Amino acid sequence: MRIVIAGSSGYLGKPLMKALESVGEGHDLVRLVRHRPDEENEIRWDPYKAPLDPQILDGVDAVVNLCGVNVGGKRWNDAYKKRIQTSRVIPTKVLAEAVAAAEVPVLVNGSAAGWYGDRADVEVDESTPAAADFLGRLCLRWESATAPAEEAGARVVKLRTGHVLGPDSVLLDHFVPVWKCFLGGRFGSGRQYLPWISLRDWVNAAVTAIEDDSIRGPVNMVGPTPATNREFTKALGAVVHRPTPWIIPGWAVKIVAGEAAIEMLRGAKIKPGALQANGFQYQDETVFEALRYALRD
Repeated sequence: MRIVIAGSSGYLGKPLMKALESVGEGHDLVRLVRHRPDEENEIRWDPYKAPLDPQILDGVDAVVNLCGVNVGGKRWNDAYKKRIQTSRVIPTKVLAEAVAAAEVPVLVNGSAAGWYGDRADVEVDESTPAAADFLGRLCLRWESATAPAEEAGARVVKLRTGHVLGPDSVLLDHFVPVWKCFLGGRFGSGRQYLPWISLRDWVNAAVTAIEDDSIRGPVNMVGPTPATNREFTKALGAVVHRPTPWIIPGWAVKIVAGEAAIEMLRGAKIKPGALQANGFQYQDETVFEALRYALRD
């Protein structure tokens, strides 16, 4: 396949590129980049200034869009929340319109498990409506921006990704030093769910979504065994060989992390319905296995 990828330099984009290059004889990959191209497979674009020329997508079999600034990268003030939104919605809209104009058959687009918001103990799947909070509304706009491609007949896949646990993950880079200093503990009650997936399972699932014509619509990119914050805390403690006796109150987390703390203090029990229906085989079926893989020496 000839595949065009936007967001290929990010935490998910790099391993996905590597996996696609190693499939069989390797797919023909083209990277959309914001900087001056310095490799043959790079094409410069700026989705904030101009549409993407549909001719760039001539003969392309699939477009993959992983654009978006890190949700947990900074405290959420109004300016950063706007950046979170525009960095996802605008590139998606530009790419979807180009996919429609060039009649590209497949668009695989990023989304997030934040779609579901706080659902307590209620299990949710891909048919559950978006939450009414900031992340839920963001994901709704993000996914809705793929409409031009869908209306043109493309197979559109929306990857609703949970916390990705792998080497050098942002989440673990924040947590592991704290746990190793014997300061680890659950957040608030610890009963809230924390959607997770290992990096290698995410990559394999994304490759499947690109290649398998039977997959379309939203796909929950989460592990098969939901974990609460309490369970995640205990599993991380076991992997780094530290006790986790502390209870970190919600107000303290919010003082340190601001509104972004919602990511840790609220969550949903998400079922990976689309992947399970497809018969996807996980390498890491529990959060302990995912953390052990992520933190292996």
